[in-house]
Amino acid sequence: MVDLDLAPAAPAALPLTTPSEPSGAPAWPLGHEPMRRGALGAWWAQGLRSALLLRPRWEGLQVTPSVLAVLALVSVAAAVGLERLFIDGPAVFYAPGLLSSLTWLMVWAWVCWLMVPPQAMVEARATSTTSAAGKAPSAAALLSMMLAQSLATIAGVSLALLPIARGEVDLRQAFGTPGLWVAMLLPAAWPLLAQVLLLWRGASARPRAKAVGSMLLCAVAGCSITNPEFFRRWYPDPAAMEDESGDSAGEFSFTQETLELQPRLLAERLDALQPQRKGLIDVYAITFAPYAEADVFRRESGMVAQVVQQRFDAQGRVIQLVNHRDAAREWPWATPLNLQRAIQRVSRLMDHEQDVLFIHLTSHGAQSGELAASFWPLDVAPVTPDALKAWLDTAGIRHRILSISACYSGSWVPALAEPDTLVMTAADAEHTSYGCGRRSDLTFFGRAMYDEQLRHTRSFERAHAEARLVIEQREKEAGKTDGYSNPQIAMGERMRAHLARLEAQLESAAPSQ
Repeated sequence: MVDLDLAPAAPAALPLTTPSEPSGAPAWPLGHEPMRRGALGAWWAQGLRSALLLRPRWEGLQVTPSVLAVLALVSVAAAVGLERLFIDGPAVFYAPGLLSSLTWLMVWAWVCWLMVPPQAMVEARATSTTSAAGKAPSAAALLSMMLAQSLATIAGVSLALLPIARGEVDLRQAFGTPGLWVAMLLPAAWPLLAQVLLLWRGASARPRAKAVGSMLLCAVAGCSITNPEFFRRWYPDPAAMEDESGDSAGEFSFTQETLELQPRLLAERLDALQPQRKGLIDVYAITFAPYAEADVFRRESGMVAQVVQQRFDAQGRVIQLVNHRDAAREWPWATPLNLQRAIQRVSRLMDHEQDVLFIHLTSHGAQSGELAASFWPLDVAPVTPDALKAWLDTAGIRHRILSISACYSGSWVPALAEPDTLVMTAADAEHTSYGCGRRSDLTFFGRAMYDEQLRHTRSFERAHAEARLVIEQREKEAGKTDGYSNPQIAMGERMRAHLARLEAQLESAAPSQ
């Protein structure tokens, strides 16, 4: 290491220039320059350029301890403040989470030091400008630019993701599953790309050192994705997370008791299903809500189950499969295996020539036909139309009413439509449905079809036709931008006649119910 004497020179040896003059060596010893007016603005302007993946302009930028400190503090403060906005409601600050900010700063400082060879460090310390006579920026300059750049990327990512986190925008509705991947990767991919480009463009190190520094940045970014809890500084306030029933609305607690309860709960719910009644067309129903992160699907599952029980005389013949923290002790989990087991149980109880199985699936949907499933830390596979048809065929279920409330759910119709089957969807194969955001009580399809129309008629075709009109009007009023969802229906000819007999049976029994 080279030991440089940084003591101030004698007054007579100082150049006759002022700190505001652009040419020549600075009039103040390194480390003691006052902050020039507009210095921070110049750094942030160039940080924005580098955040936009443009080459920053280093000429005229100065590095001082005060500039470096302010850039670091503002970057950390912006990250903490913007993170708070992602929690809708009271929140608690977690001070140890600031260690993540310290980790980032230490990694950046070490990488920037690695980017400047020893000889370049010696030359850089002779001036406080970041780039003089065409020389590469110093390690301190690189770190300052990285901090200025981070302010721009933090603000940009937050502005993009905040409406999604608050449920005001649903990327899955707009772009399907690829939209969710964008939302997951954007917070790490964009800042990381900007940092790596900054190192390769501005550093004077050899390519091997740049590669090592880039890999280190990638490793830390990977940790932020795989271990997000380490980087969190805000948590929802537990005192404000009690719902009306007094149950905690926090994250799902995956305990041994819960794990042992679920098989018993599934067995109890399946055993409680009533056998078919001779001489009657009985309706059995399964509601399936596999996406735990949105309350709307749990609510819709319960509402549809209630409507089917009341309107189709299905008391004792309805089971809900739900992924949600608040339902873990009431209903079996909504997994493909549990759905298959429920279908098999119903098949053993029903009269295959007379009875009807109604299945309502509610979740996010993808253009590929997959029905989204999520219940962290469980790994839940998505349900597909081909899989559902295979389970129904294997169980020998003849008369089927299949209702799919999801984006792009029209893609399910070709695989499921048959003469003895009624298929209803919330959208066609090219459009999203609406109303599955975090703030929604029910989806537009679930509300119009079941909570409104089917309470006044027992005809699924009539209810679906009326629901289409209501949904179209509400989507226009809500400002849906990707076109009318266009709910679909496919009624098998034999199924139409069978449902007419069911409707007549229910209407004749209505006065005595």
